[in-house]
Amino acid sequence: MTFYISGGCKNGKSMLAQHLCRALAEGGPMYYVATMIPHDEEDVARIRRHIQDREGWGFRTIEQGRDLPACLERADRNGTFLLDSVTALLGNEMFPPEGFDPDCGEKVAADLTAFIRGVKNAVLVSDFIFSDAERYDEWTETYRRALARADRVALECDNVIEVCMGRRIVHKGELKL
Repeated sequence: MTFYISGGCKNGKSMLAQHLCRALAEGGPMYYVATMIPHDEEDVARIRRHIQDREGWGFRTIEQGRDLPACLERADRNGTFLLDSVTALLGNEMFPPEGFDPDCGEKVAADLTAFIRGVKNAVLVSDFIFSDAERYDEWTETYRRALARADRVALECDNVIEVCMGRRIVHKGELKL
């Protein structure tokens, strides 16, 4: 079973994802695929908050900031995976230490598709950054286009949920919690 959860920052996507994973796991192994590579104190604080939020839930954390498929070598594919987040994963792939990779969107989309097809259960979390009409600099627009491409993995998922101001909107499938 696969879920794709999208929405604005700090709207409850990660907590919903944790609840879904626990329901899907049915006592089996749960993995938290942490994709954020911290770059400043704000990132460190956010990571610390996410660790505290999932404390006691039984997740095994796999830190995988780039090259998503490699995390499956360290896990039971019959487990339940929470990938948080697609947005951070794309940022890491697009802005690696060796330079800007404007063409990484296709790779990230392919990696996400292979990931969800390669595991029993997956819940993917992504940020929705498309609701304004502002035109940004070329790097930001390149990132937004690549995220739109990566977000199309939702078509492959059984369930697609949007979280907006704490409300859960089911666009595909169903949400039973």
